[in-house]
Formats: sequence, C-alpha cells, structure tokens
Amino acid sequence: MQKTEVLAGEPGATPADPSRSPAAPPAGDAAAQGWPRFWPAVLLGAAVLPGAVVFVVGRWSGGQAFQAWRTVCLAVTVQALPFLLLGTALSGAINAFVPAGVFSRLLPRRAVLAVPVAGVAGVVLPGCECASVPVANSLISRGVTPAAAFAFLLSAPAVNPVVLTATAIAFPGNPAMVWARLLASLVTAAAMGWLWLLLGREKWLRPAVRHTGHRPGHSRWTEFRQGFQHDFLHAGGFLVLGAMAAATFNVTVPHTVLDAFSGSPWLSVLFLAALAVLLAVCSEADAFVAASLTGFSPLARLTFMVVGPMVDLKLIALQAGTFGRAFAARFSAATAVVAILCSTIVGGVLL
Repeated sequence: MQKTEVLAGEPGATPADPSRSPAAPPAGDAAAQGWPRFWPAVLLGAAVLPGAVVFVVGRWSGGQAFQAWRTVCLAVTVQALPFLLLGTALSGAINAFVPAGVFSRLLPRRAVLAVPVAGVAGVVLPGCECASVPVANSLISRGVTPAAAFAFLLSAPAVNPVVLTATAIAFPGNPAMVWARLLASLVTAAAMGWLWLLLGREKWLRPAVRHTGHRPGHSRWTEFRQGFQHDFLHAGGFLVLGAMAAATFNVTVPHTVLDAFSGSPWLSVLFLAALAVLLAVCSEADAFVAASLTGFSPLARLTFMVVGPMVDLKLIALQAGTFGRAFAARFSAATAVVAILCSTIVGGVLL
C-alpha cells in the first residue's frame, strides 16, 4: 500500500484521517494567540503578588518614608486608573465599531495638514495622558498616519475642557494662563507631529500584537471585549511602574531643593520641567500643583503644566509598553525639548 505524507502547514493540505486529529489545540496555539497557556493563573498572580509584597514590607517597616511612598504610589495609580479605563474602552470601541474609512474622511489627505487637525481634535477626549496612549495606538492601527496620532496623543491631555476648566479655577482672575497653556500645548503637539513626519521611522514603532478592526463574521462586542481586555491589562502594569517611580522621587527628594532653584529664571523653568516629568501628576490636577508653587515665576509654572501631560514617568512607561522602548526614548526626549521651547516662547508673549 502506498503511503501519502501530508506536510503540516502546506497550502491546500488536508489530514489523511480527520478522526485522528487531536481534540485539544496544540500547546503552541495559546502562545501564538498572545496568551500563555495558564493565563488565568498569571493574571491572578499579577494581581495578588504586588499587593502581598507591599503588605509584607509595610508590616516590616512602619517608617514614615514608606508610608508616604505607599500613599503617593496609590494616589497616582487611583487618580489615573479611571482615565486609563476610559481610554482603553474608547480604544476598544474604535477597534470594533468604527469603520476604518471614517478617519480617512475626517482627516485631510495630506499628512502635514492632518497633524494640526488631529491636535485640535484632542478636545474630544476628557481624560489624562493615560487615556490618550491606547487611543493613539488604536488610531494608528486603523490607518491614521502616526504623525497625526501622536499630535492627538500629546494635545488631548492638555487642551480638553476638563483640564482647561481646572486651570482657570487654579489661577482665578488670570485667563492669560489658560490661553498660554492652550496655545503652548497645541503648538507643541503640532510641532512634534511635523517633526515625526520629517525624522520619524516606522521601525521605531513596535507592531501591535492584537488584531485591529472588525472581521466579518465575528461579534463586534466580543472584539470590543478582547481589545479592551488586552489594552487595559497591558497598559495597567506600566502605569503601576510609573506610579512607583514617581512615588520614589516624591519621598527621596527634600522640599528644600525646590527653594534652591526658584531664584533663577532659567533654572526654575528647567527645574519645573524636570519636576513635571518626575512627579507624574495627572493633567486634571497639575494646575493646582503649579498654582501652589508660588515661589516660581508664571513662565516656570506654565512649563510645568505643558510638559507634565506630554512627558512624565507613567506616560513614558505606557509609551514603552505600547509602542516600544526605542520609540519612547526618542519621542519623550524630543517632546520635552519642544515643550520647553514652546512654553518659553508662548509664555514670554502672553504672561
């Protein structure tokens, strides 16, 4: 009897005996789908182990420094978590329910014009920087040029109505500060989008792991749930890492350092820009922090509010987890420089 061999994976190949096919998928299938075989145990461990470590260390060390660190870390995480939920839910909704052609119709065809339009569109996302990262990733996966998506990513946390209203409340009787923040943030977002068009490289962007866009024959609600689940679990871990780094800075750096830099006009601008990166205050609350820094000039406080929503520790961690470390390192450094320059120019004119 002649034996026919069928190679697995060969186009058009079919098993010789379907009844002998294994009932369960091979061990590699789970990994190919992006999830480990025992992913429920992995998720449970990721949820329980960090809390257990914090509890044990807290019981072992009752010092005020650790208590302050724990409070700041928890505050940053809890403050950003609702907006991360909003952003990942919006990202999943865009992925499952919004046709890809919508964005090509709304944005100008020329990328150089799409960048400022996307920057102005940031007013529609009432969240912080944690929400803008998954949304920008979803936009790129739906065919939006990365330059426009990055302009939206940078502008949304700083120009939405919630943030501008908070700024007006934090600086009563000073509408120039609100206008300066709005204009400096929009100019920075547009400048970074155009800079990406000029110097950006697609190889710096890590390709998305999950499928994006609706697939015919599949449930849209299932695709929404899977996209939301992937984005939230993926970004949530990096949010916690950024919050831990910000809490460490808050505890280790004494407040007397602030007074040492407030006397110099230029050093105060650079210092508050660095402070905004390290503190990682949510954009809905950073105006109140800036208003409390009364020893610094209005220009320095404006820089604090422009740089913070665009470059901070938790945002860098989220960008690294979403787009890759090569992108996060280059993009964050360039954004910080551009944001400081735009804040200085706009603030020098309006303030």
